[in-house]
Amino acid sequence: MAAATSGSGIPRYEGDANPYGGGDPYADYRAPEGGLPFAHLPDLADRRMGAAVVAANDEFFAERENMLRPERPVFDPNAFGHKGKIMDGWETRRRRGASAAVPHPAGDDHDWALVRLGTPGVIRGLVVDTAHFRGNYPQSVSVEAASVPGTPSPEELLADDVKWTVLVPRTPVGGHAANAFAIGEERRFTHLRVSQHPDGGIARLRVHGEAVPDPAWLTALGTFDLVALENGGVAEDASDRFFSPPVHTILPGRSQKMYDGWETRRRRDDGHDWVRYALAGQGRIRAVEIDTGYYLGNAAGWVSLSGRDGESGEWTELLPRTQLEPDAVHRFLLEDAPAITHVRMDIYPDGGIARLRLHGSLTDEGARRLATRHAELGG
Repeated sequence: MAAATSGSGIPRYEGDANPYGGGDPYADYRAPEGGLPFAHLPDLADRRMGAAVVAANDEFFAERENMLRPERPVFDPNAFGHKGKIMDGWETRRRRGASAAVPHPAGDDHDWALVRLGTPGVIRGLVVDTAHFRGNYPQSVSVEAASVPGTPSPEELLADDVKWTVLVPRTPVGGHAANAFAIGEERRFTHLRVSQHPDGGIARLRVHGEAVPDPAWLTALGTFDLVALENGGVAEDASDRFFSPPVHTILPGRSQKMYDGWETRRRRDDGHDWVRYALAGQGRIRAVEIDTGYYLGNAAGWVSLSGRDGESGEWTELLPRTQLEPDAVHRFLLEDAPAITHVRMDIYPDGGIARLRLHGSLTDEGARRLATRHAELGG
């Protein structure tokens, strides 16, 4: 049951879940009925973004890397190995005290894992998911964040001179539950230190936020994908998220399966579907790629693109309504495209788009704004 509600209105869960009794293992999973206020933001710790668990002090029962798998955790009641129950998450051994006279672990005993975000950014919310860890979840968790340039080693991250900021103080959590936390720290972070007290298992870690790449890197690239998530692009809004979210269209790499793109439900009216994106910064688009990979009988039929400069700017056509082929990469060159900050992709009448790439360059003003925000966030 939810033990309390935080100031942000997010339920808090504590205590064991019931033992698995057969049937759907998610039937008694504890999660907010209305969803989470930050769930629409991308997961900065998505493995597909290049995120990794770079170190952990213990992973006896289940590997640390499982925490960042993008799919939801699975449970097989019959899966056992040499070390015991095979779990889809990160699970450490049971801690013990110093002696027979002191059998319980000390109050500050805990296990930890270091996570490198797939892209640095401002964190708006965290989910420490204990799905299927019913009686073997941690009693409490804590999460700290740091901003360290480059690709530091675990030893460098654990050095005394690294400054860690507490995002989640030590807080009780519940088993088989989505333990969520709203974060109000307006800073850019690159790494997390996740601790479970004193031991136990975490199925998934989700780190929802806004990507904030290094503007010096983008400037050095010159021409890059202005809408890519890793470069700071955002899928701000969409008409439909029934089968999959629009943020998938700006993930790195090619789509791997049909679920890895954006697909809408079948329309039964005269309307059409759309996604609105914010670019990494004000820029000019030179080339467009629209990929319908793995969408065969359900690809969007036609597509158009429009752009505007600023939240209140007028929409200008960039690409007229154009027919799409299923399971194909479509490339278009734009001539004399205006300086814009937002793009809207309209698809007719419905269907799926795997990836959108908008190759171009920042304007001088766009580069200046990015550099200013990067400095303000401690980058």
